[in-house]
Amino acid sequence: MKIVWLAWKDSGHPEAGGAEVVARELCKRLVGEGHEVTLLTCGYEHARAVEMKDGVRIVRVGKGRYLHSFQALAYYLRHFRGQFDVLIEEVNGGAPYFSVLFERKARKFMLYHQLARVNWLYEIKQPFGYLGYYGLVPMATRLASLAHTPVITVSESTRQVLSDHGFNPKRTHIISEGLTITPVQSLEQTQKFTQPTLLSLGAMRAMKRTLDHIAAFEIAKRELPNLQLKIAGKATGTYGKKVLERIRKSHFAGDIHYLGMVSKEEKKRLMQRSHLILQTAVEEGWGLTITEAASQGTPAAAYNVAGLRDSVQDGKTGILTLEDPGALGQGVVRLLRDQNYYNRLRHTAWLSSWRITFDQSYKDFKNTLGIA
Repeated sequence: MKIVWLAWKDSGHPEAGGAEVVARELCKRLVGEGHEVTLLTCGYEHARAVEMKDGVRIVRVGKGRYLHSFQALAYYLRHFRGQFDVLIEEVNGGAPYFSVLFERKARKFMLYHQLARVNWLYEIKQPFGYLGYYGLVPMATRLASLAHTPVITVSESTRQVLSDHGFNPKRTHIISEGLTITPVQSLEQTQKFTQPTLLSLGAMRAMKRTLDHIAAFEIAKRELPNLQLKIAGKATGTYGKKVLERIRKSHFAGDIHYLGMVSKEEKKRLMQRSHLILQTAVEEGWGLTITEAASQGTPAAAYNVAGLRDSVQDGKTGILTLEDPGALGQGVVRLLRDQNYYNRLRHTAWLSSWRITFDQSYKDFKNTLGIA
Protein backbone atom coordinates (compact mmCIF):
# COMPACT_ATOMS: atom_id res chain seq x y z
CA MET A 1 0.00 0.00 0.00
CA LYS A 2 1.26 3.50 -0.87
CA ILE A 3 1.02 5.95 2.01
CA VAL A 4 1.80 9.68 2.05
CA TRP A 5 2.29 11.46 5.38
CA LEU A 6 2.31 15.25 5.66
CA ALA A 7 4.05 16.72 8.71
CA TRP A 8 5.88 19.90 9.63
CA LYS A 9 9.03 18.15 10.93
CA ASP A 10 10.81 14.85 10.44
CA SER A 11 12.89 13.23 13.18
CA GLY A 12 16.08 14.90 11.91
CA HIS A 13 14.72 18.44 12.26
CA PRO A 14 16.58 20.57 14.85
CA GLU A 15 13.28 21.19 16.66
CA ALA A 16 12.04 17.60 16.48
CA GLY A 17 10.23 16.31 19.56
CA GLY A 18 7.94 13.53 20.69
CA ALA A 19 5.55 13.79 17.74
CA GLU A 20 8.40 13.17 15.32
CA VAL A 21 9.51 10.12 17.30
CA VAL A 22 5.99 8.70 16.97
CA ALA A 23 5.94 9.32 13.21
CA ARG A 24 9.36 7.76 12.75
CA GLU A 25 8.49 4.62 14.71
CA LEU A 26 5.14 4.10 12.97
CA CYS A 27 6.64 4.70 9.52
CA LYS A 28 9.47 2.24 10.19
CA ARG A 29 6.94 -0.43 11.06
CA LEU A 30 4.82 0.32 7.99
CA VAL A 31 7.90 -0.05 5.77
CA GLY A 32 8.85 -3.23 7.61
CA GLU A 33 5.52 -4.76 6.58
CA GLY A 34 6.02 -3.89 2.92
CA HIS A 35 4.16 -0.59 2.60
CA GLU A 36 5.61 2.35 0.64
CA VAL A 37 5.78 5.49 2.78
CA THR A 38 6.49 9.03 1.62
CA LEU A 39 6.89 11.84 4.15
CA LEU A 40 6.23 15.35 2.84
CA THR A 41 7.76 17.77 5.31
CA CYS A 42 9.65 21.02 5.85
CA GLY A 43 13.30 21.60 4.98
CA TYR A 44 16.00 22.87 7.31
CA GLU A 45 19.66 23.82 7.08
CA HIS A 46 21.87 21.14 5.46
CA ALA A 47 18.88 18.83 4.88
CA ARG A 48 18.45 17.21 1.47
CA ALA A 49 15.39 18.00 -0.61
CA VAL A 50 14.79 14.28 -1.12
CA GLU A 51 16.31 11.35 0.74
CA MET A 52 15.62 7.80 1.89
CA LYS A 53 15.78 7.22 5.64
CA ASP A 54 14.80 3.97 7.37
CA GLY A 55 13.09 2.98 4.13
CA VAL A 56 10.93 6.11 4.10
CA ARG A 57 11.14 8.55 1.19
CA ILE A 58 11.39 12.05 2.67
CA VAL A 59 10.50 15.03 0.49
CA ARG A 60 11.25 18.43 2.01
CA VAL A 61 9.53 21.58 0.75
CA GLY A 62 10.28 25.10 1.94
CA LYS A 63 12.04 26.09 5.15
CA GLY A 64 9.87 28.75 6.75
CA ARG A 65 7.55 27.58 9.50
CA TYR A 66 4.68 29.85 8.48
CA LEU A 67 4.85 29.35 4.71
CA HIS A 68 5.49 25.62 4.80
CA SER A 69 1.82 24.59 4.99
CA PHE A 70 1.01 26.52 1.80
CA GLN A 71 4.14 25.32 0.01
CA ALA A 72 3.53 21.70 0.97
CA LEU A 73 -0.12 21.85 -0.08
CA ALA A 74 0.88 23.31 -3.46
CA TYR A 75 3.48 20.57 -3.90
CA TYR A 76 0.97 17.91 -2.89
CA LEU A 77 -1.60 19.12 -5.39
CA ARG A 78 0.95 19.25 -8.22
CA HIS A 79 2.78 15.99 -7.58
CA PHE A 80 1.00 13.71 -5.12
CA ARG A 81 -2.76 14.10 -5.41
CA GLY A 82 -4.36 10.85 -6.58
CA GLN A 83 -1.07 8.93 -6.39
CA PHE A 84 -1.50 7.24 -2.99
CA ASP A 85 -3.82 4.80 -1.25
CA VAL A 86 -3.69 6.46 2.18
CA LEU A 87 -3.20 10.12 3.13
CA ILE A 88 -2.20 11.08 6.67
CA GLU A 89 -2.20 14.79 7.42
CA GLU A 90 -0.45 15.55 10.70
CA VAL A 91 -1.37 18.96 12.12
CA ASN A 92 1.13 20.84 14.27
CA GLY A 93 0.56 24.20 15.89
CA GLY A 94 -3.05 24.37 14.74
CA ALA A 95 -2.04 24.87 11.09
CA PRO A 96 -3.65 22.22 8.81
CA TYR A 97 -2.47 21.59 5.27
CA PHE A 98 -6.07 21.12 4.08
CA SER A 99 -4.91 18.35 1.75
CA VAL A 100 -7.85 16.25 2.99
CA LEU A 101 -10.22 18.75 1.36
CA PHE A 102 -8.72 18.13 -2.09
CA GLU A 103 -7.87 14.41 -2.13
CA ARG A 104 -10.49 12.19 -3.77
CA LYS A 105 -8.79 8.81 -4.25
CA ALA A 106 -6.93 8.03 -1.03
CA ARG A 107 -8.40 7.10 2.31
CA LYS A 108 -7.83 10.19 4.44
CA PHE A 109 -6.90 10.65 8.09
CA MET A 110 -5.86 13.62 10.17
CA LEU A 111 -3.38 13.20 13.02
CA TYR A 112 -3.37 15.63 15.96
CA HIS A 113 -1.08 15.14 18.94
CA GLN A 114 -2.44 18.39 20.35
CA LEU A 115 -4.23 21.41 18.97
CA ALA A 116 -1.48 23.66 20.39
CA ARG A 117 -3.79 26.66 20.37
CA VAL A 118 -2.56 27.91 23.78
CA ASN A 119 1.04 27.84 22.55
CA TRP A 120 0.33 30.86 20.37
CA LEU A 121 -0.07 33.01 23.48
CA TYR A 122 3.37 31.97 24.72
CA GLU A 123 5.49 31.49 21.61
CA ILE A 124 4.32 34.21 19.22
CA LYS A 125 4.77 37.94 19.75
CA GLN A 126 1.64 39.97 20.29
CA PRO A 127 -0.63 40.93 18.67
CA PHE A 128 0.05 37.97 16.36
CA GLY A 129 -0.24 35.48 19.22
CA TYR A 130 -3.74 36.75 19.97
CA LEU A 131 -4.55 36.58 16.26
CA GLY A 132 -3.56 32.91 16.18
CA TYR A 133 -5.31 31.98 19.43
CA TYR A 134 -8.58 33.81 18.86
CA GLY A 135 -8.74 33.74 15.07
CA LEU A 136 -6.47 31.58 12.92
CA VAL A 137 -6.43 28.35 14.92
CA PRO A 138 -10.19 28.15 15.67
CA MET A 139 -11.10 29.05 12.07
CA ALA A 140 -8.55 26.72 10.47
CA THR A 141 -9.53 23.84 12.75
CA ARG A 142 -13.22 24.35 12.10
CA LEU A 143 -12.57 24.43 8.35
CA ALA A 144 -10.50 21.22 8.51
CA SER A 145 -13.33 19.52 10.40
CA LEU A 146 -15.63 20.12 7.41
CA ALA A 147 -13.77 17.37 5.53
CA HIS A 148 -15.39 14.90 7.99
CA THR A 149 -12.12 12.97 8.01
CA PRO A 150 -11.38 10.37 10.70
CA VAL A 151 -8.91 11.71 13.25
CA ILE A 152 -6.07 9.96 15.06
CA THR A 153 -4.78 11.31 18.37
CA VAL A 154 -2.87 10.15 21.45
CA SER A 155 -5.00 11.28 24.38
CA GLU A 156 -8.53 11.83 25.60
CA SER A 157 -7.63 15.47 26.30
CA THR A 158 -6.91 16.14 22.64
CA ARG A 159 -10.07 14.30 21.57
CA GLN A 160 -12.12 16.58 23.81
CA VAL A 161 -10.39 19.74 22.54
CA LEU A 162 -10.97 18.71 18.92
CA SER A 163 -14.60 17.97 19.69
CA ASP A 164 -14.97 21.57 20.87
CA HIS A 165 -13.70 22.68 17.44
CA GLY A 166 -16.06 20.66 15.27
CA PHE A 167 -14.57 17.17 15.02
CA ASN A 168 -16.88 14.24 15.76
CA PRO A 169 -15.49 12.49 18.87
CA LYS A 170 -16.93 9.18 17.61
CA ARG A 171 -14.60 9.44 14.59
CA THR A 172 -11.58 10.44 16.65
CA HIS A 173 -9.46 7.41 17.46
CA ILE A 174 -6.89 7.28 20.27
CA ILE A 175 -3.69 5.32 19.74
CA SER A 176 -1.13 4.49 22.39
CA GLU A 177 2.05 6.48 22.78
CA GLY A 178 5.31 4.52 22.76
CA LEU A 179 8.73 4.49 24.36
CA THR A 180 12.14 4.27 22.70
CA ILE A 181 13.86 3.50 26.01
CA THR A 182 13.41 0.22 27.85
CA PRO A 183 11.95 0.33 31.36
CA VAL A 184 14.33 -0.77 34.10
CA GLN A 185 13.86 -4.41 35.00
CA SER A 186 13.36 -3.61 38.68
CA LEU A 187 13.31 -0.50 40.83
CA GLU A 188 15.88 -2.06 43.14
CA GLN A 189 18.52 -1.79 40.42
CA THR A 190 18.27 2.02 40.35
CA GLN A 191 20.13 4.28 42.77
CA LYS A 192 18.77 7.74 43.56
CA PHE A 193 20.94 10.78 44.25
CA THR A 194 21.81 11.09 47.94
CA GLN A 195 20.05 14.48 47.99
CA PRO A 196 16.37 14.74 46.97
CA THR A 197 16.52 15.86 43.35
CA LEU A 198 14.07 17.46 40.93
CA LEU A 199 14.64 17.07 37.20
CA SER A 200 13.71 19.64 34.55
CA LEU A 201 14.18 18.11 31.13
CA GLY A 202 13.65 19.47 27.64
CA ALA A 203 14.03 22.54 25.48
CA MET A 204 13.61 25.82 27.33
CA ARG A 205 10.67 27.49 25.67
CA ALA A 206 8.00 29.82 26.96
CA MET A 207 5.30 27.21 26.37
CA LYS A 208 7.21 24.76 28.59
CA ARG A 209 7.34 27.31 31.45
CA THR A 210 10.81 26.27 32.65
CA LEU A 211 10.91 29.36 34.86
CA ASP A 212 8.11 27.79 36.89
CA HIS A 213 10.41 24.85 37.66
CA ILE A 214 12.90 27.19 39.28
CA ALA A 215 10.20 29.06 41.21
CA ALA A 216 8.63 25.81 42.46
CA PHE A 217 12.06 24.50 43.47
CA GLU A 218 12.78 27.64 45.47
CA ILE A 219 9.48 27.30 47.34
CA ALA A 220 10.09 23.61 48.11
CA LYS A 221 13.72 24.27 49.02
CA ARG A 222 12.68 26.41 52.00
CA GLU A 223 11.08 23.33 53.57
CA LEU A 224 13.46 20.69 52.14
CA PRO A 225 16.95 22.18 52.71
CA ASN A 226 18.79 19.37 50.92
CA LEU A 227 16.69 19.65 47.75
CA GLN A 228 18.51 20.19 44.45
CA LEU A 229 17.36 20.92 40.90
CA LYS A 230 18.99 19.62 37.74
CA ILE A 231 18.05 21.30 34.45
CA ALA A 232 18.90 19.58 31.17
CA GLY A 233 17.99 21.02 27.79
CA LYS A 234 18.70 23.55 25.11
CA ALA A 235 18.91 27.14 26.38
CA THR A 236 18.70 29.16 23.18
CA GLY A 237 16.63 32.18 22.29
CA THR A 238 15.26 34.88 24.54
CA TYR A 239 13.46 32.51 26.89
CA GLY A 240 16.50 30.27 27.34
CA LYS A 241 18.57 33.31 28.29
CA LYS A 242 15.91 34.32 30.83
CA VAL A 243 16.14 30.89 32.42
CA LEU A 244 19.94 31.05 32.72
CA GLU A 245 19.72 34.54 34.20
CA ARG A 246 17.08 33.38 36.67
CA ILE A 247 19.34 30.54 37.78
CA ARG A 248 22.23 32.96 38.29
CA LYS A 249 20.13 35.30 40.44
CA SER A 250 18.48 32.60 42.55
CA HIS A 251 19.21 32.55 46.28
CA PHE A 252 19.69 28.82 45.83
CA ALA A 253 21.88 29.01 42.71
CA GLY A 254 24.40 26.65 44.28
CA ASP A 255 21.83 23.86 44.26
CA ILE A 256 20.59 24.47 40.71
CA HIS A 257 22.71 22.63 38.16
CA TYR A 258 22.31 23.51 34.49
CA LEU A 259 23.63 20.60 32.43
CA GLY A 260 22.93 21.84 28.90
CA MET A 261 22.10 19.30 26.23
CA VAL A 262 22.66 15.75 27.39
CA SER A 263 23.17 12.45 25.58
CA LYS A 264 20.53 9.74 25.52
CA GLU A 265 22.52 7.76 28.06
CA GLU A 266 22.88 10.75 30.38
CA LYS A 267 19.17 11.51 30.01
CA LYS A 268 18.38 7.95 31.06
CA ARG A 269 20.77 8.19 34.03
CA LEU A 270 19.21 11.45 35.19
CA MET A 271 15.75 9.93 34.98
CA GLN A 272 16.84 6.97 37.06
CA ARG A 273 18.66 8.96 39.74
CA SER A 274 16.29 11.91 40.19
CA HIS A 275 13.40 11.69 42.63
CA LEU A 276 10.81 13.64 40.60
CA ILE A 277 10.50 15.02 37.09
CA LEU A 278 8.72 18.36 36.68
CA GLN A 279 6.39 19.15 33.77
CA THR A 280 4.68 22.51 33.41
CA ALA A 281 3.86 22.86 29.71
CA VAL A 282 0.81 24.96 28.84
CA GLU A 283 -0.53 22.07 26.76
CA GLU A 284 0.71 18.69 25.52
CA GLY A 285 -0.59 15.84 23.43
CA TRP A 286 0.61 13.38 26.03
CA GLY A 287 3.82 14.31 27.88
CA LEU A 288 6.28 11.69 26.72
CA THR A 289 9.10 12.63 29.13
CA ILE A 290 6.74 11.82 32.01
CA THR A 291 6.27 8.26 30.78
CA GLU A 292 9.97 7.92 29.98
CA ALA A 293 10.88 9.00 33.52
CA ALA A 294 8.27 6.64 34.96
CA SER A 295 9.90 3.78 33.05
CA GLN A 296 13.15 4.58 34.85
CA GLY A 297 11.53 4.68 38.28
CA THR A 298 10.77 8.39 38.65
CA PRO A 299 7.24 9.79 39.10
CA ALA A 300 6.13 13.25 37.98
CA ALA A 301 4.92 16.47 39.53
CA ALA A 302 3.03 18.30 36.81
CA TYR A 303 0.45 20.95 36.05
CA ASN A 304 -3.11 19.79 35.51
CA VAL A 305 -3.39 20.66 31.81
CA ALA A 306 -4.38 18.87 28.61
CA GLY A 307 -2.05 15.98 27.86
CA LEU A 308 -0.30 15.97 31.21
CA ARG A 309 -3.48 14.86 32.94
CA ASP A 310 -3.44 11.89 30.54
CA SER A 311 0.17 10.82 31.16
CA VAL A 312 -0.10 11.40 34.94
CA GLN A 313 -2.74 9.60 37.00
CA ASP A 314 -3.05 12.04 39.88
CA GLY A 315 -2.24 10.39 43.20
CA LYS A 316 -1.33 7.12 41.48
CA THR A 317 1.61 7.67 39.10
CA GLY A 318 2.44 11.23 40.12
CA ILE A 319 0.75 14.43 41.22
CA LEU A 320 -1.11 17.14 39.33
CA THR A 321 -1.39 20.67 40.67
CA LEU A 322 -2.84 24.02 39.76
CA GLU A 323 -0.88 26.01 37.18
CA ASP A 324 1.06 27.86 39.84
CA PRO A 325 4.67 27.41 41.08
CA GLY A 326 3.48 27.70 44.67
CA ALA A 327 1.07 24.79 44.26
CA LEU A 328 3.73 22.76 42.45
CA GLY A 329 6.34 23.48 45.10
CA GLN A 330 4.01 22.50 47.93
CA GLY A 331 3.07 19.35 46.05
CA VAL A 332 6.75 18.42 45.80
CA VAL A 333 7.15 18.95 49.56
CA ARG A 334 4.15 16.78 50.45
CA LEU A 335 5.27 13.99 48.17
CA LEU A 336 8.93 13.89 49.19
CA ARG A 337 8.12 14.10 52.90
CA ASP A 338 5.90 11.01 52.76
CA GLN A 339 8.24 8.15 51.82
CA ASN A 340 5.49 5.51 51.74
CA TYR A 341 3.34 7.66 49.44
CA TYR A 342 6.34 8.41 47.23
CA ASN A 343 7.32 4.75 46.94
CA ARG A 344 3.74 3.79 46.06
CA LEU A 345 3.55 6.39 43.26
CA ARG A 346 6.98 5.45 42.01
CA HIS A 347 6.09 1.76 41.77
CA THR A 348 2.73 2.37 40.07
CA ALA A 349 4.29 4.80 37.57
CA TRP A 350 6.95 2.25 36.68
CA LEU A 351 4.40 -0.55 36.23
CA SER A 352 2.16 1.63 34.04
CA SER A 353 5.06 2.53 31.72
CA TRP A 354 5.36 -1.09 30.59
CA ARG A 355 2.01 -0.77 28.80
CA ILE A 356 3.17 2.20 26.69
CA THR A 357 4.89 0.58 23.70
CA PHE A 358 5.26 1.37 20.02
CA ASP A 359 4.16 -2.15 19.20
CA GLN A 360 0.80 -1.34 20.80
CA SER A 361 0.81 2.09 19.17
CA TYR A 362 1.35 0.51 15.76
CA LYS A 363 -1.38 -2.06 16.38
CA ASP A 364 -3.83 0.74 17.28
CA PHE A 365 -2.65 2.79 14.27
CA LYS A 366 -3.14 -0.06 11.79
CA ASN A 367 -6.58 -0.84 13.15
CA THR A 368 -7.58 2.77 12.64
CA LEU A 369 -6.19 2.85 9.10
CA GLY A 370 -7.87 -0.46 8.30
CA ILE A 371 -4.76 -2.03 6.81
CA ALA A 372 -3.46 -5.54 7.29
